[in-house]
Amino acid sequence: QVQLLESGGGSVQAGGSLRLSCAASGYTVSTGCMVWFRHTPEQSVEEVAIIDCDGSTLYADSVKGRFTVSQDNGKNILYLQMNSLKPEDTAMYYCAADSRPRPPDWLGREIREYNYWGQGTQVTVSS
Repeated sequence: QVQLLESGGGSVQAGGSLRLSCAASGYTVSTGCMVWFRHTPEQSVEEVAIIDCDGSTLYADSVKGRFTVSQDNGKNILYLQMNSLKPEDTAMYYCAADSRPRPPDWLGREIREYNYWGQGTQVTVSS
């Protein structure tokens, strides 16, 4: 059974940094086919970083140059390093994975394309 557990959220001032973690069990993060997405207070859902099934990462324009995805294969953890945070980054952040057979360059651009999600971690950025 796949479980994804996010952590690392919190409250920071604008310009600060946070590192989110997504600890996986039953799924190998080095496989890729994962995504970090966020659910904002305005009820919008945005894919922040999409990791294709070949390990390449696509970032949303809103976070490009500020957010970086990395992973620790030994610990089976996916990270999202967030720097230069802005108030508009305030959201609940989730990681998700899709365990179904996908081509290497598959990019799941819709949240519904993923079959496993974590419970989320809240990020609040104050001005």
